[in-house]
Formats: sequence, C-alpha cells, structure tokens
Amino acid sequence: MRDQIVAGNWKMNNDQIQTETLLERLKTYEIPNKVRVMVAPSFTQLSQSKQLLNGSSIKVAAQNMSAAPSGAYTGEVSAGMLKGIGVQIVILGHSERRALFHETDVHLAEKVKAALASDMEVIFCFGEELEDRKAKAHFDVVEKQLKNALFDLETSAWKKIILAYEPVWAIGTGETASPQQAQEMHAHIRNLILNQYNPSVADEVSILYGGSVKPNNAKEIFSGADVDGGLIGGASLDAEDFMAIVNAF
Repeated sequence: MRDQIVAGNWKMNNDQIQTETLLERLKTYEIPNKVRVMVAPSFTQLSQSKQLLNGSSIKVAAQNMSAAPSGAYTGEVSAGMLKGIGVQIVILGHSERRALFHETDVHLAEKVKAALASDMEVIFCFGEELEDRKAKAHFDVVEKQLKNALFDLETSAWKKIILAYEPVWAIGTGETASPQQAQEMHAHIRNLILNQYNPSVADEVSILYGGSVKPNNAKEIFSGADVDGGLIGGASLDAEDFMAIVNAF
C-alpha cells in the first residue's frame, strides 16, 4: 500500500514568530492515520520546527541541500548538517531551484545520491514548462528528467524516494492541471518506473502532484488512481487550508 502524503513547502516564508504560530495551530488538528504530513520551513526555522513538532506526527523536511559533505561552499547546507538537527527528509529538484538557480539534472543526480548516502528520504520534483505542454513534449520532458537524475539508482534506493510531479505552468499561477491531466501524467510516470525497474517498485513509490492545490480542488485531484497526495505551496501557509487538503483523501 503506497503512502498518502501531503507536504507543505513554505518556500522563503515565515520567520520565527510566524513559524511558531502556524505550527502550534497545525498541532491542534487531528492528523489522519493514513496520511503522512510534512512541512518544509526555511533553513533558519528547521531546528525550531523540529522542537515545536516534537511528539507530533508531522515531519520536518528541508527545501534543499548541497551535494557536497563539507567544504568551501559559502551559504550551502550539507546532508550531515540536516541530519545533525534531526531532519531526515529533503526536497530536491523544485522547479524554482531549476529555473532560478540553474540546477541541472546532472547536479540533481549528485544531490540525490548524497542524500541517499546519508540515509535521507528524498522528495524529487520534476515537470514540464508551458511551452513543453503546448508542443506536446511533456511526456518526453518528464521521462528525460527522471532518467537523467534517478534511473541509475539501485532498486533498493527507491524505498527512500518520493516523486513530486509539478507542471511548472501551474505553480503559483492559479492554473491547475485538470484531475484527468494529473492522473494521465502520474500513470505515465509509474509506467516509466515499471519499465525501468519492476512492478513492485512502480507500485510502491508515492507520486505527489504539485501545482496550485487548494482545499476546493484537492479531493478531485487526489482521486486519481496514481495520485498519492500533494506538494503544497501557498496553501500550506494557512493552517486551515493545509489541513483541509490533508483531509481531502
């Protein structure tokens, strides 16, 4: 049985006071037993979030990490540093990291390997731009991103991989892939994994949808047979909205 997952990516939002306010509010809600819930604060709030969520089923993820274990990399954070404060999950490959910080598939493959070598769980993001979809190249783009970054991993490594399909044209734009478009792509992704690995890996990996998921569309999106939850952006900054999405399965 695949995990149902809702992960909130806070991006560059929430200072110390805002973090405490939001997490204390989230802790008042009952978390469904069947859903894994995660939040990804900024680096400066990771330790605080771990402390505030001690004893809660809500897990803390980092938004990024370096492929290097240490060294002269000003401003970077390593897997060991994250593990040192108890963070066991990291988001890699988000479209904003790809677009704004020019992270390539090759670079992301190195980051994934570094995270796995530290026994961390990876939420790996990928997806097409609007022009790719208009050109009907979206399936090819997604296949290339997965093959370049993940398909040389050993079968056993996939126990630590969560996939997050994010059509770039639907992130922060108010546009959302239709439930049919989301399911179509998720089924395609699962089939790619089946062809590369085996039915067990394909069936067990959770594939999240990321792209303007809101309380009013989450239930329909999550109804897809191959949609196992969401990577949530803006709606994760509001406790009521986020928990409505958590309860949308």
